[in-house]
Amino acid sequence: MTRRSELLMPAGSLQKLKMAVLYGADAIYMGTPDMSLRSKSDMSLEDVVEGVQFAHQHGKRVYLTLNLFSHNKDIDKLPHYLETVRKVQPDGLIVADPGVFMFVKEHAPELELHVSTQANVCSWQSVKFWEQLGAKLCVLGREVSYEELCEIREKCPDIKLEAFVHGSMCMTYSGRCLLSNFMAERGANQGSCANSCRWKYKVHMKLKDGTRHELNLTDENLELFEFFLEEEIRAGELMPIQEDERGSYILNSKDLCLMPKLDELLRIGVDSLKVEGRGKSPYYVAVVARAYRMAIDDYNRDPENWRPDTYLRELATVPNRGYTLAFHDGRLTNYGHGYEDGSNLAEWEYAGIVTRVEDDAFIIEVKNKIETGDVLEFVSPKRQETVLIRLYEFENAENGKVTEAVHAGQKPYIRVPFSAFDREDPAVMHSDFPEMTIIRKERALAQHEWDRLRLDKTAQNRELGKGSDKTYEKRREQTQLSLDERAAGRVFRTPRTGKEGCCGRGCNGCLIFWHDPAYGKARDVLANKKQGELLDRDLAASLVTETVPEAATEAAE
Repeated sequence: MTRRSELLMPAGSLQKLKMAVLYGADAIYMGTPDMSLRSKSDMSLEDVVEGVQFAHQHGKRVYLTLNLFSHNKDIDKLPHYLETVRKVQPDGLIVADPGVFMFVKEHAPELELHVSTQANVCSWQSVKFWEQLGAKLCVLGREVSYEELCEIREKCPDIKLEAFVHGSMCMTYSGRCLLSNFMAERGANQGSCANSCRWKYKVHMKLKDGTRHELNLTDENLELFEFFLEEEIRAGELMPIQEDERGSYILNSKDLCLMPKLDELLRIGVDSLKVEGRGKSPYYVAVVARAYRMAIDDYNRDPENWRPDTYLRELATVPNRGYTLAFHDGRLTNYGHGYEDGSNLAEWEYAGIVTRVEDDAFIIEVKNKIETGDVLEFVSPKRQETVLIRLYEFENAENGKVTEAVHAGQKPYIRVPFSAFDREDPAVMHSDFPEMTIIRKERALAQHEWDRLRLDKTAQNRELGKGSDKTYEKRREQTQLSLDERAAGRVFRTPRTGKEGCCGRGCNGCLIFWHDPAYGKARDVLANKKQGELLDRDLAASLVTETVPEAATEAAE
């Protein structure tokens, strides 16, 4: 019988832990900042105690991280940390340092020991080594290919295996990086990585007289230069440095996303599917957990007809650096790096969170600015369908004041009555969108950001054997050009501004779509579609009358 895989989510704070539980994680990993490779973690030992209790009350497992490489100064902290850990009784303790492993095994033999990815376990022989020492689970390095993973699973049937499926990638060997130490005196292996690999770099030249100059590339001299690295032992094997007059993010890996190959991991029974991101936002935790929860459950119900497309669209709403399969198919390709830009980007952003559900309304904490005409999407932790609502004014939950815009800086709370959802059952809204429900909204992007998103999608398709290199290079050049024109105005993909225009999704509360006679035929078609599904461009053009602005026929590109 194939093993059932658990979904393992990160928690950098108590709120994120609760978010992971609500949105479908089977297990959560967390730790305190001084001992767990996350110096910016908001978890105190008291939070750890409360978090473990909360998770266990909801039938979820918790793994604590103790995966630093210890220096002498860290040893004195171990007894106190271990004493606290024993009291809260986690379901596993994640360790990388052999000395720490032996200390825990000797002083707390009842704790289940998991070997961290920091230990760089990449072979079945290494798995067996840790198994013989008493480890119950090995977290495999991100460098392990699917072919290798299959062999490890076959040769090591009696120990649990954990593999990363989503999150940031380190350009070095499973986080064993010295670049941050060198550039910023911040130890990556002590939890303080400065992410130096995400910085932008330029080539400089030094003349014979000792003076140094930036090598400015222009239209006139660009064709005169090519830049290569030559490794000493590989004489003549020249590796190109991809840089132009804009500089280069040569060390910037895209984010891991194995959703297109998730069925392969589920088929061979990987025990734990791990998502990176203890430093990410609650929005990231909720949406990523939701996407993988839906994908895993749908696969278990009908593996033969499982397809990744729906879940990939969901993951695209989370800011990312572009997605890559990384080492899943073997050697990392050039599509796995973002040479043009190192920012996290998405078409949607975190709009708010439901903090209280009253008898007749939601109380929402606003996380990013919202203004009249914005479409808010309520992302349910209980069902796959989301609910969209378009609002034209906002009621302050504390003083009742009504405004046309809300700024997030003062942590405002707004009240959205169930009556505003004119196409939804209030009872269903009350049950399917509980406290801590995430809300997102469309984000206005500049042209270079739209081009970057299209390039990311093209690169992802190329890794999957779709599309062509010609299209990829064309979109890459377009992205590079638009990066030089960043002053361009930001626009929504859908043609609506404030109270004017319509996005074509058929949202709750949309005065334009549901009341304008010009959309009559379109409403009939949309009635047979899922809410939120955009009208096809050609179909919209044939359905909407000439009284509607031309832009409204371009609701879906």
